[in-house]
Amino acid sequence: MPPERIPPGIHNAIDYERLAAQHLPADRLAYIAGGCGWDRTVAANRAAFDSWAVLPRLLRDVRGGHTRLALNGQPFLHPFLLAPVAHQRLAHPDAEVATARAAEATDTCLVASTLSSTPLEAIAQAAGQGPRWFQLYLQPERAHTLDLLARAEAAGYQAIVLTLDASIQLASRSALAAGFVLPPECLAANLTGYAPSAPTPLAPGDSRIFQGAMRHAPTRCDLDWLLSATRLPVWVKGVLHPDDARALRAAGAAGLIVSNHGGRSLDGAPASLALLPAVRAAVGADCPLLLDSGIRSGQDAFKALALGADAVLVGRLQFYALAAAGALGVAHMLTLLAEELHACMAQAGCATLADITPGALLPCPCPCLPPFEAPAC
Repeated sequence: MPPERIPPGIHNAIDYERLAAQHLPADRLAYIAGGCGWDRTVAANRAAFDSWAVLPRLLRDVRGGHTRLALNGQPFLHPFLLAPVAHQRLAHPDAEVATARAAEATDTCLVASTLSSTPLEAIAQAAGQGPRWFQLYLQPERAHTLDLLARAEAAGYQAIVLTLDASIQLASRSALAAGFVLPPECLAANLTGYAPSAPTPLAPGDSRIFQGAMRHAPTRCDLDWLLSATRLPVWVKGVLHPDDARALRAAGAAGLIVSNHGGRSLDGAPASLALLPAVRAAVGADCPLLLDSGIRSGQDAFKALALGADAVLVGRLQFYALAAAGALGVAHMLTLLAEELHACMAQAGCATLADITPGALLPCPCPCLPPFEAPAC
């Protein structure tokens, strides 16, 4: 088990990514760091942040600065949420319980995954009075989905995050090359009590994709049903196309999460950050909008906020910090992210999140700034 102490050499949140190789077996690291296919979208997510520079400003009074915000009326101390990361026992024996403890300690909203290694009730208990949402994959049997919703409501989760872009997840070639196989201890704890649906055999000429993997993919009918089945606000995760954003907002989604699933759904999909301004323009200023995929620093968050996000989700960095130092590592990583955002805001003359606008950024496709890479150990 990783020691409950801050590892030496951690000065920025991204340092946890650099140290992950010291705490994770090579095959697990390849799986966590990779996406799908050739990992082109994983690389695009990072490159998108490097294509923008932040403009410093002078003589701005930021002494009353803060990062408080509200999403659908729910108050938050800062704009960082812990993304729904599945199978956290890959990183640490305490899995999501450790992450939930870190979330409570830093007043961070935890989004618990349907595919968590720990039951959603235990995660909620560990999170205490802190904010928490539940990420939902629609199940083949609606009765199972209804049970998950009822359990989430009873456990005090304040919102549902419906993921729509992960019906098919192709393997990462880097994870395959490393020989990764999900170990037996990484069960989807929330689903163990549900009997699996009997597989429907394919007819001659049927596609393993269209008639197979996509057989239970969500439809608009499923979304309408879900919105009527819960009293909790429903966020939709996996939005990239502006037309989809408009349709989801009109259907009654409480908020949208611009995401390409961290590059795990379609290799070659555009970076989430690249589509963020178009999605914001499509849904207008009043629609709550989050950005997922690629956040590694407070400055990354600043850029996402400037381009239209209200807050951001932190995924892989959460996993790396959990592997390196358990709950303490995740709490420390979140503290560093917040301080990095504070520093960026102060130097850009932004005292509040509302002050962060597109004018704070400069497109930088030329070599005015080289792509950032954390130095090797």
